[in-house]
Amino acid sequence: MSSIETIQSLLTQDSISQDLKNIAQKVLNHERISTDDALTLYQQGEIGFLGALANFIREEKFGDKTFFNRNFHIEPTNVCVFSCAFCSYSRMYKNKEEGWELSADQMMHIVKKYDGQPVTEVHIVGGVHPKMDLDFFCDLIRQIKAHRPDLHIKGFTAVELDYMFRKAKLSREEGMAKLKEAGLQSLPGGGAEIFSPEVRTKICEDKVDGEGWLDIHKTAHQLGMHSNATMLYGHIESYEHRIDHMNQLRAMQDETKGFNCFIPLKFRNQDNDMSDIAESSIIEDIKAYAIARIFMDNFPHLKAYWPMLGRNNAQLMLNFGVDDLDGTIDDSTKIYSMAGSEEQTPAMSTEQICDLIYDANRIPVERDTVYNEINIFQREDA
Repeated sequence: MSSIETIQSLLTQDSISQDLKNIAQKVLNHERISTDDALTLYQQGEIGFLGALANFIREEKFGDKTFFNRNFHIEPTNVCVFSCAFCSYSRMYKNKEEGWELSADQMMHIVKKYDGQPVTEVHIVGGVHPKMDLDFFCDLIRQIKAHRPDLHIKGFTAVELDYMFRKAKLSREEGMAKLKEAGLQSLPGGGAEIFSPEVRTKICEDKVDGEGWLDIHKTAHQLGMHSNATMLYGHIESYEHRIDHMNQLRAMQDETKGFNCFIPLKFRNQDNDMSDIAESSIIEDIKAYAIARIFMDNFPHLKAYWPMLGRNNAQLMLNFGVDDLDGTIDDSTKIYSMAGSEEQTPAMSTEQICDLIYDANRIPVERDTVYNEINIFQREDA
């Protein structure tokens, strides 16, 4: 049965409320759903119904294609001036036990490990270290570009950037322009968490607020740079907070069209100040992804970041609107493994990530950072 036929069948079932049927009809008609509709989906939508709508949208956009890229991560430091309650990764600047600080030479050594390998992206994010300022990172970016001009540099959350710009006494426009001139090409989506001030006050009060996060990404978009967007879900936020967060992102995307993808990030509770909060169930995870696909209608891609969600659960989400699994990633990524993710050594070969996609009856497509297709894989034993 096709995804359209599945939805049409659902519309005939008496067990589904008229409100849900109205939303399904909007999806079939390619109409935008409202924030009230999104709340109805959270409160009433069963995962079979949500999956049918999300999969219809996903397959209309991309068919069975599922994207990934060949990338590696550099994490300059986990020493951080901020103290987010949900974070298991950072170590306070004044108490640096278990912390690391990489020099520019050490980071260049990581880059050079990939010489001769077909990686297309280096992803640079870490803690906010007062010694690693704007000039430090501009110099690092120039060194990377001089060594390997073809490597796309995606780096720095809005939290890192806000601190860099304020410390350098530059406006966001000036700071972003300086990084772009050095060779920075796009931004990851981290640091968004939940935009609601009442939630942010409790979980990450001392770092850039939601308005500032949005403004930094808007500034990047105005300079012709693309970025991603995230949402940290499954902690103290309500469904209404999630929907407000997504609605603000959707509104900005209407204006700038600069976001490549949306990435729901599951809260993990190991070794942080919110360890008393139970993690969300797989049903809640499915809801978060499926409703994001339905609501975020102007975001081209929906990504399941497998090092955080776990590769098997990320594979499952390919049936609930997800079309991207991030990248092969090298095993230096510690942000989620330190918080208790199933993936304690998050690295997959190209063959492994292709097999994961094949086994979900999807087609693996290698992409670059901005979703230009590089290679469509076909299973040899097909």
